[in-house]
Amino acid sequence: MTRICLIPKLSGTGGPVSFQGKLAAGLARRGIEVCYNLSERPYDAVLVIAGTRALPALWQARRGGVRVVHRLDGLNWLHRRRKTSLRHVLRSEVNNRIVAGIRRFLADRVVYQSQFVHDWWEGWYGATRIPWTVIHNAVDLSVYMPDGPHERPIDRYRMMLVEGSLAGGQDVGLANALHLAELLQFGHGFPMEVMVAGKLTPAQQTEWQSRARVPLTLLGVTPRERIPELDRSAHVYFSAEPNPPCPNSVIEALACGLPVAGFATGALPELVIGDSGRLVPYGGDPWKLDPPDVPALARAVAEVLRHQPRFRAAARRHAEQAFGLDKMVDAYLEVLLGSSQKPV
Repeated sequence: MTRICLIPKLSGTGGPVSFQGKLAAGLARRGIEVCYNLSERPYDAVLVIAGTRALPALWQARRGGVRVVHRLDGLNWLHRRRKTSLRHVLRSEVNNRIVAGIRRFLADRVVYQSQFVHDWWEGWYGATRIPWTVIHNAVDLSVYMPDGPHERPIDRYRMMLVEGSLAGGQDVGLANALHLAELLQFGHGFPMEVMVAGKLTPAQQTEWQSRARVPLTLLGVTPRERIPELDRSAHVYFSAEPNPPCPNSVIEALACGLPVAGFATGALPELVIGDSGRLVPYGGDPWKLDPPDVPALARAVAEVLRHQPRFRAAARRHAEQAFGLDKMVDAYLEVLLGSSQKPV
């Protein structure tokens, strides 16, 4: 039986956890066994998701002829622009160094989540001599779908945000979301509310509730199985990251027929196509966290709210064409076990 080792074994919330679970389920449906520890030999290939501290064991696996594929997300960078704890700064920099070292010295192949992520890594750490490819994230279209339980309000418009964590300087996107909702309500006449699924500290919760001028619901850390219902219960999804690498939450929203709004930064131009949502130019330098052009985005989102059936149908249609789980699993199997790769 074919066996693939996925490391490290991830738990909790966030995109990498969701990705690992989806990939493992897709592999299982193909009769491929999965393990999560490099000591559990034999296996035919190793997929490193971001970073691992099991570097000696990874080196031994590669020396033993096992293909090592490295899946790369974006880099930690917000701590360089926003004040945060020393512990967070040190952890972010150490993690960047570990992941960069795996990419340079231990990987046989690299998978970037988006073309944006590829360009980011090469800009910071230079090109590699090993083969690489881009594979976007994906979802189970039979789970994330427009049909199913929902509680979409009829007396107001709901803007949804889903993030693993909004701590450690990540809440800059929440400020933009509230600004956007306030412009839509007070400038364009759409009664709005904002709903957020993601980790916030108690101090952040108190601060943002006091600052919000529209109804704000903070759900905290939310079980992943609730996300489809939450997405179906909203009218528009706001992508909160300044430079999103390839957010699962955006793809999940599209699959549920929820149009996505945001700035044309990061990987969003690769993911949000046509009437599946609306993107506008950032209006400054997102790497410097310049204030974005929220008024321009409000004008674009107003169109989405006025024409919900058109945008909702386009969101689902685009997800079906581009982000099916089987397509992603096939692409990973080709990298892990096949031979065709994009040359550097």
